[in-house]
Amino acid sequence: MADIRRIGILTSGGDCPGLNAAIRGVAKPLQEKGVQIIGIQDGFRGLVENRTMELGARETSGLLVEGGTILGTSRYKPQKYPNSQGGGKSDRTRDAVANYERLHLDALVCIGGGGTHKNAYHLYQNGIPNIVTLPKTIDNDVFGTDVTFGYDTGMSIACEAIDRLHTTASSHHRCMLVDVMGHNTGWLAMGAGIAGGADVILIPEFPFSIDKVVEALIERERKNKRFSIVVVAEGAHSMEEAALRKDMERKELKARDAAYSDGLSHDLARIIEERVGIETRITTLGHLQRGGTPTARDRVLASRLGTVAADLIMEGHFGVMAAVRCNEFVAVPLEEMVGKKKYISEDNGLVETANRLGVSLGRAF
Repeated sequence: MADIRRIGILTSGGDCPGLNAAIRGVAKPLQEKGVQIIGIQDGFRGLVENRTMELGARETSGLLVEGGTILGTSRYKPQKYPNSQGGGKSDRTRDAVANYERLHLDALVCIGGGGTHKNAYHLYQNGIPNIVTLPKTIDNDVFGTDVTFGYDTGMSIACEAIDRLHTTASSHHRCMLVDVMGHNTGWLAMGAGIAGGADVILIPEFPFSIDKVVEALIERERKNKRFSIVVVAEGAHSMEEAALRKDMERKELKARDAAYSDGLSHDLARIIEERVGIETRITTLGHLQRGGTPTARDRVLASRLGTVAADLIMEGHFGVMAAVRCNEFVAVPLEEMVGKKKYISEDNGLVETANRLGVSLGRAF
């Protein structure tokens, strides 16, 4: 057993349901062992700027049902920290490490998505060896774990929105195009689309043919279906766009992604109206998907991952992410998962289910 008396916890990246449950899951077992818990505010920004709050029994009580994060969050990176004056960025890794030591912390828990794990691994390699991470994100794209907390809530919210759109789409004989989050991966779109009975689902992993999308909707019209639901992940792109992106540099891709994503749904809606002849409306769910109270499943998952992280700390097992694999809770070395994303593959069960249900993925084969 490691000699652990005082630990820090931070939440970083985008907020999502279950963060408070995870904080509670880490804190309560350690508090029972007499460990002092220090909350670091606004992610790595708070570590660099030494902004903290103590998390005692009162602060961690009642957290389970609350969305968001009581610690606050940000997307700041210690190694690429925005300068307060003059613009640009600086490496503030030394400040983060110095504050970790100034706070007399014996371990640091970092809760977040892919970017958070990269930042945690950077600190692990540069002066803070006692780090454990937890995977959160509604996108479900963290490599090394079967599922992240936040995903079930995000999917449930998107599914409820699709359910509600069914009635108005049917009443007005419309096509409803639903924009959901998922810049790099389509887990949220696929899960919510299948659960909500979507007719077309477009995701980043499978570049789509607009002709195939149109064909699927025309076929529904031919069968006298009164409405259609098209679910589009924000990072979905056409086969033509995929060909253009192939040889672009990362910075070019980022700029193009932003421009393309903004106009994609509007272009699709216009083409559907012109070629299918059905009135089409767009609903963009945006940040609604990651707000509010976590589902029971996410509360349980975040709580279990939190308690696993607490065990790892007391066992002195650092440089790892608490994860779920094949229904088992395991420790995944950070070096094995940072810089990678979990994509939907061709042989994934969601793809098979969509195919068997006759859901079009817009593919040309």
